[in-house]
Amino acid sequence: MNFITRFSALCLRRESKMQQRHQSSRRPAVPLGSRILTDPSKVFEHNMWDHMQWSQEEEEQAKEKAAENSLVKVQLEDQDKYEREASKYWNEFYKTHRNNFFKDRNWLFLEFPEILPEKMRQQLKTEDRSSEHTKINTTSSFSHKNGMKEREEYWKKSYGDDSTFAQGYVYNKNQSKSVADNPQNQNCEEEVGRLESFPGSDATYRILEVGCGAGNSVFPILKVICNTPGTFLYCCDFASGAVELVKSHSSYNSAWCSAFVHDVCDDALPYPFPDEILDVILLVFVLSTIHPDRMQGVINRLAKLLKPGGMLLFRDYGRYDTAQLRFKKGRCLSENFYVRGDGTRVYFFTKDEIWNMFNLAGLTEVQNLVDRRLQVNRKKKVKMQRVWVQSKFQKPLLLSVNNSEEATKKHPYG
Repeated sequence: MNFITRFSALCLRRESKMQQRHQSSRRPAVPLGSRILTDPSKVFEHNMWDHMQWSQEEEEQAKEKAAENSLVKVQLEDQDKYEREASKYWNEFYKTHRNNFFKDRNWLFLEFPEILPEKMRQQLKTEDRSSEHTKINTTSSFSHKNGMKEREEYWKKSYGDDSTFAQGYVYNKNQSKSVADNPQNQNCEEEVGRLESFPGSDATYRILEVGCGAGNSVFPILKVICNTPGTFLYCCDFASGAVELVKSHSSYNSAWCSAFVHDVCDDALPYPFPDEILDVILLVFVLSTIHPDRMQGVINRLAKLLKPGGMLLFRDYGRYDTAQLRFKKGRCLSENFYVRGDGTRVYFFTKDEIWNMFNLAGLTEVQNLVDRRLQVNRKKKVKMQRVWVQSKFQKPLLLSVNNSEEATKKHPYG
């Protein structure tokens, strides 16, 4: 097995073992962790407990706190300032904290295995994973010098002899004709022709992280994909200071990654690559920083970047998270939207809101969950109810002319 396969197999084995240790008939073991608090007296034995269930009383208390801290709104002129100068506040944030504020997201491959190519994930399911002594061989690598030849061998092995390329994408031969004949792909073909050379143009599997910050997702991903032929990682942030932190990192390599400054709210601002070229978009704790009125436009634009079958992976703050309930009066911009003391902003979502936005963008739900956890400070004996929303949405393999009608269907949570 190569490096990425061994790494992923190890993650899956650990996940399987966790599932056996903490099985519960009331709550699922995976995804979103598997440490279940069954004995309240042991609450301070760990820093985090998964799949917490709120009582009706706790839910009502949270609603009351949110309503109370929303009574006094920020003045409109100040709200306009926070919108106009959003990048300034984030630049100041990264100037102050640099790369020391957030921890590396080493959990990404457990919650989002879709970051890896699908064929590789399918192969993992059939491999014998019984050995407990599998080790990660960090020296296993494909030489960049022979990259093109190895990419061809990799994709032939991964996708089989019955696969083919259509407009730069890998398809089964049975699908390729319909893809080639699809008029909706003509614009993409023209754009690819216009941008024959761009960062990652020779890659066959491409990932974009939106709002990369100081690289807390970028570098865990690069550790895995940098030695895999045909893969390329894009990452962007509208704070130039954050992008500079990524580029100056010792693990940054332009052969496998391209970091650039970009404002996702600006629809007219071009990306350094064509539309419909990405396999995966990672949107983690980013959408919440954007004004609610502009969120739908952001999702619509990102959806255009995905190739048919591509995935948008999302995680962000959920409604009534401890961070929301801790805000004081006078910090609320609008309903469930707040400004922190440093001028950065945050919104708290429900999974219904996420479903509506992504569905209107023409994406199909694969996963849409509320992640409730109990975080504890064992030293101070403090308990905090954390709430996040984790979602996975996919672009249909072939968009139909009736896609707009599909987007208006009643969602499953209403």
